[in-house]
Amino acid sequence: MDIKSIVLDLCAYDDEQEWFEFKENWFQPEALGEYVSAMSNAAAFHYRKNAYFIWGVNNDTHEIVGTTFNQYCEFNKEPYQNYLARNLSPSINFSFEEDEIDGNRVVVLVIPAAVEIPTAFKEKRYIRIGSSKTSLKDYPKREIQLFKILDGREETIETAASKYQELTFSKLFGYYGSRGIVLREETFIKNLGLKNGNGEFNILAQLLSDDSHIPLRVSIFDGETKGSPLFSVREFGITCLLYSLDELLRYGDVLNLIQTDERDRIVERKEVPLFDNKAFREAIINAVLHNRWIDGNEPMISVFSNRIEILSRGTIPPAQTMEGFFLGESVPVNEKLSEIFLQLHISEKSGRGVPKIIEVYGKEAFTFRENSIVVTIPFQRIHNPQTAAGDKLGNNMGDKKTLNPRRSRILAEMRNDPNITTAQLRIILDCAETTVENNIAYLRKNGYIERVGSRKTGYWKVL
Repeated sequence: MDIKSIVLDLCAYDDEQEWFEFKENWFQPEALGEYVSAMSNAAAFHYRKNAYFIWGVNNDTHEIVGTTFNQYCEFNKEPYQNYLARNLSPSINFSFEEDEIDGNRVVVLVIPAAVEIPTAFKEKRYIRIGSSKTSLKDYPKREIQLFKILDGREETIETAASKYQELTFSKLFGYYGSRGIVLREETFIKNLGLKNGNGEFNILAQLLSDDSHIPLRVSIFDGETKGSPLFSVREFGITCLLYSLDELLRYGDVLNLIQTDERDRIVERKEVPLFDNKAFREAIINAVLHNRWIDGNEPMISVFSNRIEILSRGTIPPAQTMEGFFLGESVPVNEKLSEIFLQLHISEKSGRGVPKIIEVYGKEAFTFRENSIVVTIPFQRIHNPQTAAGDKLGNNMGDKKTLNPRRSRILAEMRNDPNITTAQLRIILDCAETTVENNIAYLRKNGYIERVGSRKTGYWKVL
């Protein structure tokens, strides 16, 4: 076992996780036994092969400072290691390992994850909650989930095999490269956890592959309910989830129309967005990150005339409390995906997502259903248009005339796909290309749209 690499990898974490602990010279024989029970169970809970209790590292700075801890000491006239083994049940094959890093001595207690039943110390089972150890019986939901994990009933995107085993990852390499991180061909599968214990590509690998087979979609309804006519469906590919997420977040800028508020105007017009973009971004990232992908269903984004609903499959995890949820105490549903998002700076460990949404829209923005969580982003309309989400918001504003159906459809298609071409519009509208060009010219002249960039490489911006 390469102890040096393990220690350096764990020191790179911003915060301690429930399956490893740093100390300098601390040693309390009874408390350490409780830690072994707690961390063995935590390792199983987080699908880790081992947990690690490490001496010689500063708990706050993660600086390697060295230790004087003696793993061969005695307790009650008995070698401590014998005492520890005698009081753990069932027996686990723990080991003390020692190494030197930059001239500093470190000692690592390698603790195997619990198997079949939780690990107990002196017949009492413990669990790690954040940085604290506590009795497992005090957290019945986590205890139930742990038993499910131990008997194989609880699968995750890391343990469940993908239906597709012929996967490629060129786009994943490209995405990491765009963030200045180099993936190594020979180690990325292991480092990112893309195979399960049987050596099969897992669902996480499928999500990150070139062809994930799972799209992200936005459905736009021409009204306030799903009983309203479905105006359009925008699909963001079935490619690598990271790219699909980026496209979805950019599409938020297309949906977020900037309205001009001339009420009480003195000198400058006030520009008001339709919704808070930061709250929208946090809601989308959380929905993708915490979605229960294991069931094969993607998050669902629905745009109505008065709001956006962002639905994530699944409920808050058993280890989470409602109070902790609203305070931003993150408990990942998809742990390895969460690590990847953190590594790529897509999300943060700070837990700002939920509090940011609450700050803007209040707790009532969240609805907890039996098998899903819905975030509602209401629209802040300056005007009250007669038409709904699919139509131009400014149809009835100022001196702009109400658009005919063809021009309204062109606006909607440009809003859905800013890169749409005249040829594509001709097919959609079933008319001559000259007709499309004339209508586009009208929309540009009257301030409904503008062309950003060149004719070949630019895109349409709906105003």
